[in-house]
Amino acid sequence: MTNKQHMLGHFDVTEEGETCHVFPVQIYWEDTDAGGIVYHANYLKFTERARSDLLRGIGIDQPKMMTEHGQNFVVRDSAIEFLKPAHLDETLRVRTTLLELKSASLRLQQDIFRGEELLIKSRVRVACLQKNGRPARFLPQIKDSFASLVNRSGATV
Repeated sequence: MTNKQHMLGHFDVTEEGETCHVFPVQIYWEDTDAGGIVYHANYLKFTERARSDLLRGIGIDQPKMMTEHGQNFVVRDSAIEFLKPAHLDETLRVRTTLLELKSASLRLQQDIFRGEELLIKSRVRVACLQKNGRPARFLPQIKDSFASLVNRSGATV
Protein backbone atom coordinates (compact mmCIF):
# COMPACT_ATOMS: atom_id res chain seq x y z
CA MET A 1 0.00 0.00 0.00
CA THR A 2 2.77 2.40 0.80
CA ASN A 3 5.19 3.36 -1.88
CA LYS A 4 7.54 6.30 -1.44
CA GLN A 5 7.02 8.50 -4.47
CA HIS A 6 8.67 11.73 -5.49
CA MET A 7 7.12 14.76 -3.83
CA LEU A 8 7.62 18.42 -4.67
CA GLY A 9 7.11 19.71 -1.16
CA HIS A 10 8.95 18.95 2.04
CA PHE A 11 8.26 18.40 5.73
CA ASP A 12 9.07 21.13 8.22
CA VAL A 13 8.21 22.21 11.76
CA THR A 14 5.95 25.19 12.54
CA GLU A 15 6.73 27.89 15.07
CA GLU A 16 4.53 25.92 17.48
CA GLY A 17 6.66 22.80 17.02
CA GLU A 18 4.13 20.93 14.87
CA THR A 19 5.17 18.85 11.89
CA CYS A 20 3.82 20.31 8.67
CA HIS A 21 4.07 19.72 4.95
CA VAL A 22 5.11 22.70 2.82
CA PHE A 23 4.22 22.75 -0.87
CA PRO A 24 5.42 25.43 -3.34
CA VAL A 25 3.02 27.04 -5.80
CA GLN A 26 4.06 29.32 -8.67
CA ILE A 27 1.32 31.66 -9.89
CA TYR A 28 0.86 31.63 -13.66
CA TRP A 29 -1.39 33.65 -15.97
CA GLU A 30 -3.94 30.80 -16.05
CA ASP A 31 -4.35 31.12 -12.25
CA THR A 32 -5.40 34.76 -12.37
CA ASP A 33 -8.27 36.94 -13.48
CA ALA A 34 -7.87 39.79 -15.99
CA GLY A 35 -6.39 41.98 -13.26
CA GLY A 36 -3.58 39.54 -12.44
CA ILE A 37 -5.12 38.48 -9.11
CA VAL A 38 -5.49 34.78 -8.32
CA TYR A 39 -9.05 33.63 -8.99
CA HIS A 40 -10.60 32.50 -5.70
CA ALA A 41 -11.41 28.91 -6.75
CA ASN A 42 -7.78 28.26 -7.63
CA TYR A 43 -6.77 28.32 -3.97
CA LEU A 44 -8.78 25.10 -3.60
CA LYS A 45 -6.72 23.58 -6.42
CA PHE A 46 -3.52 24.63 -4.68
CA THR A 47 -4.58 22.97 -1.41
CA GLU A 48 -5.63 19.81 -3.28
CA ARG A 49 -2.20 19.58 -4.91
CA ALA A 50 -0.57 20.04 -1.51
CA ARG A 51 -2.69 17.24 0.01
CA SER A 52 -1.77 14.88 -2.83
CA ASP A 53 1.90 15.74 -2.35
CA LEU A 54 1.65 15.15 1.39
CA LEU A 55 0.16 11.70 0.75
CA ARG A 56 3.07 10.87 -1.55
CA GLY A 57 5.47 12.05 1.15
CA ILE A 58 4.07 9.72 3.79
CA GLY A 59 4.06 6.82 1.34
CA ILE A 60 0.37 6.56 0.43
CA ASP A 61 -0.21 5.39 -3.14
CA GLN A 62 -3.76 6.57 -3.96
CA PRO A 63 -4.26 4.66 -7.24
CA LYS A 64 -3.07 1.44 -5.57
CA MET A 65 -5.35 2.11 -2.60
CA MET A 66 -8.32 2.28 -4.99
CA THR A 67 -7.44 -0.65 -7.24
CA GLU A 68 -6.29 -3.07 -4.53
CA HIS A 69 -8.54 -2.09 -1.61
CA GLY A 70 -11.46 -0.25 -3.20
CA GLN A 71 -10.95 2.83 -1.04
CA ASN A 72 -10.32 6.47 -1.79
CA PHE A 73 -10.24 9.87 -0.11
CA VAL A 74 -12.89 12.54 -0.61
CA VAL A 75 -13.28 16.03 0.76
CA ARG A 76 -16.21 15.96 3.21
CA ASP A 77 -16.19 19.67 3.97
CA SER A 78 -13.97 22.68 3.53
CA ALA A 79 -13.85 26.23 4.90
CA ILE A 80 -11.66 28.95 3.45
CA GLU A 81 -10.96 32.50 4.57
CA PHE A 82 -9.51 34.92 2.03
CA LEU A 83 -7.26 37.40 3.85
CA LYS A 84 -5.15 38.91 1.07
CA PRO A 85 -4.84 38.30 -2.68
CA ALA A 86 -1.96 36.64 -4.50
CA HIS A 87 -0.78 37.93 -7.88
CA LEU A 88 0.71 36.81 -11.15
CA ASP A 89 4.32 35.57 -10.96
CA GLU A 90 4.38 35.25 -7.18
CA THR A 91 5.60 32.12 -5.44
CA LEU A 92 3.40 30.87 -2.63
CA ARG A 93 3.59 27.99 -0.22
CA VAL A 94 0.79 25.84 1.14
CA ARG A 95 1.45 24.72 4.71
CA THR A 96 -0.57 21.66 5.74
CA THR A 97 -0.88 20.51 9.34
CA LEU A 98 -2.82 17.50 10.59
CA LEU A 99 -5.35 18.59 13.23
CA GLU A 100 -7.27 15.41 13.91
CA LEU A 101 -7.14 11.74 12.90
CA LYS A 102 -10.18 9.50 13.39
CA SER A 103 -10.88 5.97 12.21
CA ALA A 104 -12.37 7.03 8.83
CA SER A 105 -11.64 10.75 8.50
CA LEU A 106 -9.09 13.42 9.25
CA ARG A 107 -8.99 17.22 9.53
CA LEU A 108 -6.24 19.39 8.09
CA GLN A 109 -5.31 23.05 8.41
CA GLN A 110 -4.05 24.31 5.03
CA ASP A 111 -2.77 27.87 5.03
CA ILE A 112 -1.28 29.68 2.06
CA PHE A 113 1.60 32.11 2.49
CA ARG A 114 3.55 34.59 0.39
CA GLY A 115 6.84 34.64 2.23
CA GLU A 116 5.80 34.98 5.88
CA GLU A 117 2.54 36.77 5.00
CA LEU A 118 -0.61 34.70 5.55
CA LEU A 119 -2.98 35.03 2.57
CA ILE A 120 -5.46 32.18 2.97
CA LYS A 121 -6.64 30.17 5.98
CA SER A 122 -8.45 26.93 5.23
CA ARG A 123 -9.57 23.78 6.96
CA VAL A 124 -10.64 20.60 5.28
CA ARG A 125 -12.10 17.33 6.46
CA VAL A 126 -11.18 14.31 4.35
CA ALA A 127 -13.09 11.04 4.58
CA CYS A 128 -12.21 7.53 3.46
CA LEU A 129 -14.84 5.86 1.27
CA GLN A 130 -15.38 2.47 -0.32
CA LYS A 131 -16.02 2.20 -4.06
CA ASN A 132 -19.75 2.14 -3.35
CA GLY A 133 -19.54 5.51 -1.60
CA ARG A 134 -19.98 4.22 1.93
CA PRO A 135 -17.59 5.29 4.70
CA ALA A 136 -14.63 3.02 5.34
CA ARG A 137 -12.13 2.83 8.17
CA PHE A 138 -8.59 3.65 7.18
CA LEU A 139 -6.53 0.57 6.41
CA PRO A 140 -4.02 -0.05 9.26
CA GLN A 141 -1.03 0.89 7.10
CA ILE A 142 -2.78 4.12 6.00
CA LYS A 143 -3.64 5.06 9.57
CA ASP A 144 -0.03 4.33 10.58
CA SER A 145 1.22 6.67 7.85
CA PHE A 146 -1.01 9.47 9.13
CA ALA A 147 -0.19 8.61 12.74
CA SER A 148 3.46 9.34 12.01
CA LEU A 149 2.37 12.96 11.45
CA VAL A 150 0.16 12.92 14.55
CA ASN A 151 2.99 11.72 16.75
CA ARG A 152 5.14 14.56 15.51
CA SER A 153 2.50 17.29 15.50
CA GLY A 154 0.45 16.69 18.62
CA ALA A 155 -2.81 16.33 16.65
CA THR A 156 -5.64 14.41 18.28
CA VAL A 157 -6.40 10.79 17.47
